[in-house]
Amino acid sequence: MAMLIAVAPHEAAARYASMVIDADTGRVLHAVNEDTRNYPASLTKIMTLYMAFDALEAGKISLDTKLKVSKRASGMAPSKLNLRPGDTITVKDAILALVTKSANDVAVVIAEGLGGTEIEFARMMTERARQLGMSRTTFRNASGLPNRRQLSTARDMALLGLRIREDHPDFYDYFATTHFKFGNRTYKNHNTLLSSYEGTDGIKTGYTNASGFNLVASVERGGYRLIGVVFGGKTGASRDKHMKTLLDRGFAKLFENDLRQNELVAMNVPAGQTAAPVQEQLPQGDAAADIDLTELQATKWTIQVGAFSRAEPARTVAQQAVTRLGALGENRVVVVDSAGKLHRSRVAGFDKSGAFAACRTLKSQKMDCIVFAPRS
Repeated sequence: MAMLIAVAPHEAAARYASMVIDADTGRVLHAVNEDTRNYPASLTKIMTLYMAFDALEAGKISLDTKLKVSKRASGMAPSKLNLRPGDTITVKDAILALVTKSANDVAVVIAEGLGGTEIEFARMMTERARQLGMSRTTFRNASGLPNRRQLSTARDMALLGLRIREDHPDFYDYFATTHFKFGNRTYKNHNTLLSSYEGTDGIKTGYTNASGFNLVASVERGGYRLIGVVFGGKTGASRDKHMKTLLDRGFAKLFENDLRQNELVAMNVPAGQTAAPVQEQLPQGDAAADIDLTELQATKWTIQVGAFSRAEPARTVAQQAVTRLGALGENRVVVVDSAGKLHRSRVAGFDKSGAFAACRTLKSQKMDCIVFAPRS
């Protein structure tokens, strides 16, 4: 993670900042003003939720624990659920209210429930952030409402977006919630990337007049996961569009790197060496039966391990992948998917979990791998 955590010696003056990292390696794919201290606004609530998840993991609270609403919490400025003093809300509903509505009153309810006071909870948040490596972040409240001393950076928020998923996988899926019903109202998640950008599974938006439009996004596509951060967007729509552009470029860099590395692999394939296609082992003695590759790729998951200008090395590298997979490679089909002068090296016949397990195995052996869902 050295590439992610290292802090640049300078600090830019611009409010705008952005960063994109490869969540698997920590590699920085894009960075502008990444160490500039800015107002996080409701990105703060990611840390509030991290603290709640810590407490859940430690058994200090449960999802059914009822948290009491104080007069101070009830008086928070919008966005809010309009809770009244003396009301209670379960921890589960509080989590969902922060993820979707970004409710400031609920953030204070959590803070007071876990820290006694919001001031003490903010101190705890800052201490925990330092432990995570967020060296330039200071929290003064749990909601992200304006406070000139509450500051963070794109780098620190990228790290938090990474760590909350790694450290609390059992709770991370809450960030994918698109709607939350509470009382007689249904609240929609402010993170529109969940429905408009393929592979997005979290995590949080933020806005104040001082901060501009902020966003941390987590997206998995083609076997890769990227964490993107934008501070200081001019509008919610322009921020989202910009985030999509940054993520598109990040994925393109990774996929282009796959192509270059696999072309280098092809250079080391002995001339004329080819491997017979591996056919799927069918039950009841039908191992030699013909395979309908169109149907197979329409119903099964496929992995891609390279793309080449010639079919022969594409087939050879796919066969090498099958060999390296061991038991995971049994009963699979080598496919050379050709389109013009490009020949994609693929192995077909997986279920979803098997495909991702295969890619993890190959990546651990320094072989590139991308997962493709069924085409149907």
